[in-house]
Amino acid sequence: MFSKETYISRRNRLQSDMGSGLVLLPGNDDSGMNYRDNIYPFRQDSSFLYFAGIDRPGLTFVLDIDNNQEILFGNEATVEEIMWTGPVDSLASHAARAGIADIRPLSQLDSFLAQAVRQQRPLHFLPPYRPEHILKLSAWLDIPAAEVTKRVSVPLIKAVIRQRAVKSAEEMVQIEAAVNTTIDMQLKAMELAKAGITETEIAGRLQAVAIAAGGNISFPVILTANGQFLHNHPHPAAFRDGQLVLCDCGAENAMRYAGDLTRTHPVNKKFSTAQREIYDIVYQAYKAAADAIRPGIRFKDVHLLACEQIAGGLISLGLMKGNAREAVAAGAHALFFPCGLGHMLGLDIHDMEGLGEEYVGYTDELKKSTAFGLKSLRLGRELEAGFVLTVEPGIYFNPLLTAAWKAAGKHTEFICYDKLSAYDDFGGVRLEDNFLITAEGSRLLGRPFARTASEIEDLIAQ
Repeated sequence: MFSKETYISRRNRLQSDMGSGLVLLPGNDDSGMNYRDNIYPFRQDSSFLYFAGIDRPGLTFVLDIDNNQEILFGNEATVEEIMWTGPVDSLASHAARAGIADIRPLSQLDSFLAQAVRQQRPLHFLPPYRPEHILKLSAWLDIPAAEVTKRVSVPLIKAVIRQRAVKSAEEMVQIEAAVNTTIDMQLKAMELAKAGITETEIAGRLQAVAIAAGGNISFPVILTANGQFLHNHPHPAAFRDGQLVLCDCGAENAMRYAGDLTRTHPVNKKFSTAQREIYDIVYQAYKAAADAIRPGIRFKDVHLLACEQIAGGLISLGLMKGNAREAVAAGAHALFFPCGLGHMLGLDIHDMEGLGEEYVGYTDELKKSTAFGLKSLRLGRELEAGFVLTVEPGIYFNPLLTAAWKAAGKHTEFICYDKLSAYDDFGGVRLEDNFLITAEGSRLLGRPFARTASEIEDLIAQ
């Protein structure tokens, strides 16, 4: 946990921003994998962590703004529970470290909220993403479960985003630690990758690196020879010489802050001519985007800049034709780059995405596009100092998508379909790093780590 002053300051600002009513932040519960007592690893709700700081199940925090009360509802561990788990810190001690003095039994929560509903007090809550939260809110508000998501508080969403989007110095220490562990995971993937080893074996070893560092993975490892599928998780398939390894992984540290890096490297230690050509285009797009990010620039414009770099590079290889800017304006590049350039990063791997991309990544003035490719851009708004984000351009040769576009006659003025069959077995290339937006521009996070094709070849040859 951070100091109690950090959590008190965050809650004071939230109270000031909201003005009145009750703010309800349910923490997460344990969840059974195949029966009640065989549970998944516990993961606390990120907004609960941000404001209350306590990383244990079965809690709900209420900020009663009108009465200037902060109440934590939860139960101390019983002797019978401790018999299974061993001694745990008391809830009272956790609350004290978060600066919360009013602790009440969980059994009092229902009646407390029922009274608030009877009094027609404004009750603010964030979009629920777990079914048990929907059911709890349905009971607390005395409304059908189907109505719960219609009652979420947009003012609370916006107030939370205003705080969480700008990272403090102490948060940056945690994020950078997670990024450095993620680099260790990437190095392990490069060390292990060779013909005959399976995707699942490498992925399992990467998770072990994250766990050994005191946390866990921040999302399921993407480790694949089939990089043309954007979020392709590992399969029990063995790598073969000549293939590329696309490794997109992240560590979550003990404080639940995340790292998220991607590297693409050849199984047999040397890029082929075609692989290096594509990698170099991706690197140039990455470099252009990384050089451009700064306060005040729209990330959507940085995305489009990277897209033009990709289109220009593919035109130089004869895989596209025409003018790069016109090709991007038409959306032709999205055959090869159908996703977004990056996303916010913090306590969530796609930070605060559960609060709604229209609020996190966009504004009332800048709406999210519905066009193929652009609709997958999670972040489009102007960047601000304190934002932490990813930059992750890529080129993907997906024969299924190519065949569909070719059959539909899409963008024939820009795409050289007759040349693409040679890339049916290519896969994909992605390069991803994490950046802090500073007052002057940006800062690359993590210790030095290979990025160019030559640097990667030199590293994996060791």
